[in-house]
Amino acid sequence: MQSTRKLARNIKMTLLPLGLVLVVAALFKWYLPSVEEVDVHQPLYVEDPTVGNEPIVPIPLEIRLDAKKVQLGMQLFHDARLSGDNTVSCASCHGLDHGGSDPVSRSRGVGGKMGAVNAPTVFNSGFNFRQFWDGRAATLEDQIDGPVNNPVELASNWPQVITKLKLDVDYRKSFDALYPAGITALSIKDAIATFERSLITPNSRFDRFLRGDSTALSENEQVGYQLFKAIGCVSCHQGVNIGGNLYEKMGVMEDYFSTLGEVTQADLGRFARTGIEEQRYEFKVPSLRNVALTAPYFHNGSADTLEEAVRMMAKYQLGLELGETEQRRIAAFLSTLTGEYQGAPLQ
Repeated sequence: MQSTRKLARNIKMTLLPLGLVLVVAALFKWYLPSVEEVDVHQPLYVEDPTVGNEPIVPIPLEIRLDAKKVQLGMQLFHDARLSGDNTVSCASCHGLDHGGSDPVSRSRGVGGKMGAVNAPTVFNSGFNFRQFWDGRAATLEDQIDGPVNNPVELASNWPQVITKLKLDVDYRKSFDALYPAGITALSIKDAIATFERSLITPNSRFDRFLRGDSTALSENEQVGYQLFKAIGCVSCHQGVNIGGNLYEKMGVMEDYFSTLGEVTQADLGRFARTGIEEQRYEFKVPSLRNVALTAPYFHNGSADTLEEAVRMMAKYQLGLELGETEQRRIAAFLSTLTGEYQGAPLQ
C-alpha cells in the first residue's frame, strides 16, 4: 500500500510540471500564432452581433437624431462662411466623396496654409471616444472649436461667424425654430455635431458577414481577417469603429520617428498637450472603417497604400516582417470595411 502511494505521488509530481509546460506552450502559441496556421473555415460570425466572441461589432443600421438639426448641420458643414475669408468649409478637408477625409497628406486652410496633420475621416466620428489625433477634444461639439479658431484652418472666431450667419434670413428662421437662443456658438456646434453623428456607414460587407451572411466575404478576405486577429492588429482595432476607442504609442516595437528625420510638434502626439513623457508619440488609434477610401495613412500621411500601411504597422507596432502575400490578404480584408452612406455604397 505504501509503495502504491509513493508511485502515485511520483507520477503526480512528474505530471504537474509537464502540465504546466504544456499550458505555457499553448498560451505562447496563442499569443504568437503562425500566419501559416490560419484556418479560413473557422466560423467568424454570430447571428446576434451583441453576443459571441468576435472583437468587432457591426455598425447599427440606423440611429435616432433630430432630422431638422441634421439638415441644418449639413448646411453649416458645407458653408465657407465659417472661415475668416469665406473660402474654406468643414467639407473642404472632410469631403464626403473622399471617405470623409482629404486625399492629401495634409490639408490646406485659409490662404493656402498647410495643416499640421492628416485630416481624419468624419464618417463614424460619433463612435470615437475622443476627437483629434491627440484626443484633446472630449466631444464632437468640443472638436468644432478647434478648426474655427485655428489660424491655419478656418482662421475665424465665433463672434465673426455668428455675425455672418445672422445676416442670412433662412439661417435665422432655422435656428429660431430649433434653438430658443437662436444663432449662438453652442447652437452652431450642436447642429454640426448632430450632422456629424448622422454620418454612419453601416452595412459593409464585413458587417453583413458578422450578421450571418457567409457569402459576403471571399475566402481570401476571410484569411485576411484571420491574419488581422492572429498577428495582433485587433488588439488596437476592435469594437464598433474598429479603433477610435483607445490611445497607443506610434512605434511600440521599433522607433518609427527615427526614420522621419526632423520630428515636428505634431509628431509628439499627446505629449505636446500634456507634457507627460509616457505620452510622447501617443495618438488616438484611428478607426479602420472605410479605410480603403482614406489614403494616405497615419497622422502624417506617410503611407500611400493599404499594403504599405499594413507593412509598417506590423513592423513598428507588432515587431513582425510581413510578406507581400500577408500584406495583400490583410488589405483585402480591410477593403471589406467600406460601408454605405444613406443607403448607397461609398465610393
